[in-house]
Amino acid sequence: MSARSRGHVDGEQLRDRIAVELARARSRTTLLTEVVDDADLMRQHSPLMSPLVWDLAHVGNQEELWLVRDVGGREPVRCDIDELYDAFKQPRRDRPALPLLPPAEARAYLETVRDKVHDLLDAVAFTERPLVADGFAFGMIVQHEQQHDETMLATHQLRSGSAVLHAPAPPEPHRPSVQVDGEVLVPAGEFIMGTDTDPWALDNERPAHRVDLPAYVIDAAPVTNGQYAAFMADGGYTDPRWWSPAGWAHRLREQLSAPMHWRRDGDQWSYRRFGRWSRVRADEPVVHVCWYEAQAYAAWAGKRLPTEAEWEKAARWDPASGRSRRYPWGDDDPTEAHANLDQRHLWPAPVGAYPAGASPLGVHQLIGDVWEWTSTTFNGHPGFAAFPYREYSEVFFGDDYRVLRGGSFGTDRSACRGTFRNWDYPIRRQIFSGFRCARDARPDESYR
Repeated sequence: MSARSRGHVDGEQLRDRIAVELARARSRTTLLTEVVDDADLMRQHSPLMSPLVWDLAHVGNQEELWLVRDVGGREPVRCDIDELYDAFKQPRRDRPALPLLPPAEARAYLETVRDKVHDLLDAVAFTERPLVADGFAFGMIVQHEQQHDETMLATHQLRSGSAVLHAPAPPEPHRPSVQVDGEVLVPAGEFIMGTDTDPWALDNERPAHRVDLPAYVIDAAPVTNGQYAAFMADGGYTDPRWWSPAGWAHRLREQLSAPMHWRRDGDQWSYRRFGRWSRVRADEPVVHVCWYEAQAYAAWAGKRLPTEAEWEKAARWDPASGRSRRYPWGDDDPTEAHANLDQRHLWPAPVGAYPAGASPLGVHQLIGDVWEWTSTTFNGHPGFAAFPYREYSEVFFGDDYRVLRGGSFGTDRSACRGTFRNWDYPIRRQIFSGFRCARDARPDESYR
């Protein structure tokens, strides 16, 4: 087979993959926006979030900007709405007052844009131009829509009213192979952080670079509801010893006393999940806690939050080969056996539910279930270069944001890998955020 014909086959396979991923994302967007009526779509359920109808039209507008206009070089569909759906020009709290497209018009707009994208996909040449090489622009748009699908899922969690979303419960633990309070020693040494090879990796995941870490210990599983409840019962929210000055000030100002969506239920706790109340289950990872809460728990437990590099080494480094893998289990894409992703379930799975997803060192549930706070502020890797625009990552660099890793039950597999980086303000907890702890290794601890 000649190089030219081999490239043609690869191009056809890439087109097929892109079409499948675009359809998967749109299917999720459709579900999240059709389970409520038009009034609910137009309503703002929290000042932290956009009306769902804004997210709906915004994903179409980004698809038009990057694929129809930039990659395709075609005439605009609706250039009159660009400013309305510019996330940097329109703060979330102000979006309900904008002259937004009503639901029917927004859906028609998305359909028109998608038709043009399918026409473009049939004809596009995947050249060496960085924006189209390996279908990058299409992958960027797939990930963008799936990220907004997770944002819309978070909006659903904040909305009042009866339940409209339904999904089966996550799997039960296969066996008691994970100790809830277990720890894993990660030996000292170098590993490769970031990537140069994942074709759809975003700019903040690049470039690959060597990081040398001293030995450390990391929790084998995310901190659970039961562990967190022990912190609460021990006066964790009323003892300033465990809190940073900024965290304590935030706790007092917001009167934090439990994770978001929790309430007392007799001598136990319950929490609201997408319109339904249920008892807090002790062996599920805690979710909806902010960075300050995670930091306070870690201090109470005699530990700390892992750095972003520590998290990534635990998730990707293979001691047998010395290489960094794409996921904890290897380089293959996630399946239902590996991780709680893709909004298949609407809450975290209990500890030990995904033994096939563990890292070679025995660290579990690093991918899916809950985004995990790290101690690291958001900045570029050494040698970072913004691509294809500064507003995706670079404008957020600095001390204001903390990095989260690993994805959640609301994250799609297309927007989750061992190098994927999320970030948010340390006060945020409407996101599906949890954490695990780490500590420095003691001199008497050795890797076996």
